[in-house]
Formats: sequence, structure tokens, C-alpha cells
Amino acid sequence: MVHSEQSPGPLSAAVAPSLLRQMNQRLLLDRLFIHGPAVRPQLARDTGLSLPTVIAALRGLEQAGLVRAAGRLEAAQGRPAAAYEADPTAGSVVGVDIGREKLRLLVTDLAGQPLSQLEVRNTARTAGALVDLVEQAVTDATTQAGLDASTVTHTVIGSPGVFDPRRGRIMYAANLPGWQRAGLAETLAERLGTALTIDNDANLAALGEHTYGAARGMSHVAYLTIGTGVGVGLVLDGRLYRGRSGAAGEIGYLPIGDATPDDHPGRPRRGMLEEAIAADAFVRHAIAEGMTGPLTAESIFVSARDGDLRAQRAVARVAQHLAQLVASILAFLDPELIVVGGGVGQNLDLLEPHIKEALVPITPMRPTMIASPLGSEAVVRGAIATGITIAREAVFNARTQSS
Repeated sequence: MVHSEQSPGPLSAAVAPSLLRQMNQRLLLDRLFIHGPAVRPQLARDTGLSLPTVIAALRGLEQAGLVRAAGRLEAAQGRPAAAYEADPTAGSVVGVDIGREKLRLLVTDLAGQPLSQLEVRNTARTAGALVDLVEQAVTDATTQAGLDASTVTHTVIGSPGVFDPRRGRIMYAANLPGWQRAGLAETLAERLGTALTIDNDANLAALGEHTYGAARGMSHVAYLTIGTGVGVGLVLDGRLYRGRSGAAGEIGYLPIGDATPDDHPGRPRRGMLEEAIAADAFVRHAIAEGMTGPLTAESIFVSARDGDLRAQRAVARVAQHLAQLVASILAFLDPELIVVGGGVGQNLDLLEPHIKEALVPITPMRPTMIASPLGSEAVVRGAIATGITIAREAVFNARTQSS
């Protein structure tokens, strides 16, 4: 191809009005999505645009199916005036949380209003079976929402590990057998038939809490998830922090706890901290304390609440390692808040006294901690928050460029 240097004058004159019109329309659409219905004079005041510009931009957005009439609102002066709102039905988003035990799905419109919600057991033991399960679950969830899966604007999947886009594979997902297979992302996108984002579950949970939960309005937050695995999602300066390769927060590999043998050669190896504080650590300590029978972290916490001293000692043992992790988070990040989630993390009321006691001799810093108010929905709500941002952009571009 031959490139030539030509004066950009005529091209700029032709393109600039179109670009400016789109910028004005996007500004108004964001205002309506974030703050809700408004009359035209209010939109002019909020955006700094002139009233004629607002009227023209709204007309274009209405023609594109992005904005609709919302009745009439009381005006500061005079009669009630016509109001406008963003049309949330212009697109849809699916959020998927892939855990070792369960898959959780949420389907929403572009305003984040739930259209359907689904929870299924994760019975898959291979990557192929898990892809099949995800595809079927998405189909079921969208059908419940009255949608065809192929019409979904964007799908966001949260899972353990870190997605490497260069190789199309997920790294560090030791708790999901086969999930690190190369080409997995392409297979999922092809099977689901929608635009797809894959992200770390702790990152999405942090975003969920920052958007909908305990961390709203905060700039420096750590979300600590403890369950089958462990991880941290970080919001720094009000934005999700991923690190150079996306592995920021992979705390399972911190050298806290006891070194363990590689019992499963050929499989991804768990880190020291994950061995020390994940759900199965409570079971090991409970057995060491003399507890018997079918044991899970959940049953051990139940016994601890009922006054079983053996269960309480097991909880205290794991909390010692948790205190070392909390001290590290405080020293490196100095967050306003540590939100604790996951199946184990929801028992913060039993863990926190032991954690704070263990912190006394190792650091002068003291954390502000809270159990996740979003609970088991934190990851899928973060997936929805991510998907909505992407979907709004995609729908806007598609409809305004074609209109």
C-alpha cells in the first residue's frame, strides 16, 4: 500500500462534526445510565452542553434505540417536562462465576437489573466437561431471562487463576483440573457465541464490592477470598490493579506456612499459603485436634460456634497464618478496608479475634475488616459490572455508527 502526505483540512472538516456528535451523545448516555431519568434542561446543566445540543443528541440516541421517553418530571419552574432515560433493553450481559463446587450465573440488562439467576453444581472433572457445563448453564440462564444466548452483548467469566491472552490459557488454576489447557478461551467464545471476557475471580469480587458492596466510594481496598483456594483482588486509587501480567493478588504462592511435598506431579502445584489457609487446612487441623467423622470447613465452623474446643483450636491455628497475610497486606498496601469473602471468609466473626490477637506482636498496624456483604454473589456481581461497561460501549458504537 502506498501512503501519501495530503492536507488533512477537508477530511478534518468532514469528520469532526460526526465525532463531536458521538462525544455529546456518549456523554448524555453515560449521565442517564449513572444518574437516572432527567429532563433536558437538567441534562444541559449536568453535562455543560447547550440545550439545542442536548435536544439534537437525544433525538439521535432515541432514533438509535439507546434512549427512550420516561414520562414527565416536575420541573423547577413551570409545568412538568418530558423526561428521558437510557434504554436498558438495548443489550444484555451474562456473568459467570466458576468455582470448584458451584457455577453461579447472573443475566442483566444494561442497567444491571437482574433478568435471571442460576446456580448449578460443578460436576466437571475435566476442562472439556467444564466447557460443556458452562455452555449449558449460560443457555439455561439466558432462556430463563427470555433471551437467546447468541443475542447476549457480552459475557464475563470469573475463575481462579490468571488469563494469559497471548496463549489463550488460564494460569495458576490449581483447583480446577485441566482448566489451564491452551486454547480454552477460544473454545469458550466459540461455544457461547458471544463476545467474552475471562478474569480472575478475586479481581471481579473486588470490583463487585467496589461497585455494589462494602467498598463503594473507597479508593484503596483489598478483597481477600478464602475458600477452596485463596486470592486477593486489589482496588488502588479507585481502579482495579492487576500488575504487569495480571498476577497481582495471587497470594496463594506467598511463602507463609509449611512447605508441602508435590503429591501430584504433572498437575499445577498449590502454593504454601493456599495450603495453610484454604478450606482443607481447617480439616487437617481439626483432625490433628482429634475431631472425627466427615469434616468440612463449614462443619468445623458450625462446631466452633457450638462450643467445641477442638474446632475452636483448629480455627485459631489457621488464623495464625491469616494474621501473617493480613500484616503483609497492611504493610505493602495500607488499604482503607479489607473485605473478606469466600466460604471460609464468611466466618470472619470467628476468625477476626484470633487474627487481631496474632497481629499484636508482629505489626503496629491494625486493619479494618468486614465480611463481604455480597457473599457468594461478589464474583458474579463484579462480572456484571465489567460486562456492563464493555456492553454499553459496544452497543453505543454499533448503533450510533450505523444510524
